[in-house]
Amino acid sequence: MLYLNKEELRDKIFGCWIGKNIGGTMGAPYEGSSAMQDIEGFKSAKGEPLPNDDLDLQLIWLRAVEQEGPWHLSATVLSEYWLQFITPHWNEYGVGKSNLTAGFLPPMSGELNNEVWRHSNGAWIRSEIWACLAPGYPEIACRYAFMDASVDHGTSEGTNAELFTAALQSLAFRESDVRVIIDKALSFISEESRVYKSVKKVIELYDAGVDYRDAREEIVKMNSDLGWFQAPSNVAFVLIGLIYGEGDFKKSMIYSINCGDDTDCTGATVGAIMGILHGGKNIPSDWKEYIGDSIKSICIAPDDTMAATSCTRLTERVMRMIPMVFRANNMVMEFTDGETKYDDNIKGSAWWDQTSVETHLFGLPDVRENFRFKRYSFEAFHTVHTDGYIEFDGKPEIAPGEEIELTLYMKNLKVDQRYAYITLHLPEGWTATYDKAAFIDRYYNPAHPELKTECKIKITAGEKVLPKNRIIMDIEFEGKVTDAYATINILGK
Repeated sequence: MLYLNKEELRDKIFGCWIGKNIGGTMGAPYEGSSAMQDIEGFKSAKGEPLPNDDLDLQLIWLRAVEQEGPWHLSATVLSEYWLQFITPHWNEYGVGKSNLTAGFLPPMSGELNNEVWRHSNGAWIRSEIWACLAPGYPEIACRYAFMDASVDHGTSEGTNAELFTAALQSLAFRESDVRVIIDKALSFISEESRVYKSVKKVIELYDAGVDYRDAREEIVKMNSDLGWFQAPSNVAFVLIGLIYGEGDFKKSMIYSINCGDDTDCTGATVGAIMGILHGGKNIPSDWKEYIGDSIKSICIAPDDTMAATSCTRLTERVMRMIPMVFRANNMVMEFTDGETKYDDNIKGSAWWDQTSVETHLFGLPDVRENFRFKRYSFEAFHTVHTDGYIEFDGKPEIAPGEEIELTLYMKNLKVDQRYAYITLHLPEGWTATYDKAAFIDRYYNPAHPELKTECKIKITAGEKVLPKNRIIMDIEFEGKVTDAYATINILGK
């Protein structure tokens, strides 16, 4: 049983949103600066915060959790909310939306024709909502963060960055030592990722006594091949603020913003993390008073009347959803007026050591699940009993007479085994080679990936190839009420 002190948690969540607003407001005037800055405080007028898409998207994600429930949330569900409520078409936002409307689902929606922006900042800047909904349990926060990031960043550095910040922020509810939570959060991403290496570089430079300005230059040089507005450098700038700021809210934020680049994002993330660590009551009162409690939106559809308009209101709505999020992830929690008591007896809650984590019927999500997707893959279907995803060997495009290969993976969500009977409905003149029947073995466990069912499919295009070619997959499951259907789209070339 998990017990969370209600007032302490409320203050930390409120601190997260106020800190986010402060940092976004302070950093916004310098966004895109390629040179080192030397700021002292706010440049905007006193009285209210500046609008920031970093926070706007999280208001829509909260609406999705409230309306669909944490049990049914998926990358596909978030995609529908994105298309309905988020207005911008810039950078990765625009590429992701274009891919979604063309029928390419996550994570492929964040990969296809997204070479310039897949490693950018649009995902990790919106991770606080998942951390606040799963305080102290980064496994859960990262489960939802991957759904989120994969929509417009696929399986790229942008997604690694959100997994890292979601874990970092969730851990901040439970730990007070910044160095400790950084080390633990790194276990949720690949050691080969540029985000991982950039974070480690900041730590190395700080420990060597390098000035934060010189550390910033080292990071810029290290990631110069990626260019500006990319996740590895900007996450590192957040870390410069957190580590070199040494617990001082104002110094941490100013150092991070001074690094330049995506300054509203770096400042906002530093503010959110510091707000969680120390609570809203410990954020400097003059900075809190400067922006007030309101939330100003910039990229939410004008007909959306459910978006929170203040940090106080946002905090209360998050608080209401926390017990349901934990219950959807096999945990029972209660608010208490007494001491917070974390439950680490449940299987999968060894959050400090991901190597020991396994998922089973009553365990927490396994971070390794986030890495099962390859670049050109997507969630094909979800039923009560079976999950399916499809992975292309390469970019999903084909010319007349050409072949393309893909793999259907199926995971058993229940304890019984079953047969699946597969039928492909192809465009006229096209052919496919695949096993028509597949056996789905016992309950899937990521610690034993051999338990997932793999079906290899080879498709050959006919003489007629359209700009977009649609294939329908029909799967009947022996002994089950619910069948599965998936749409496979292939571009013509």
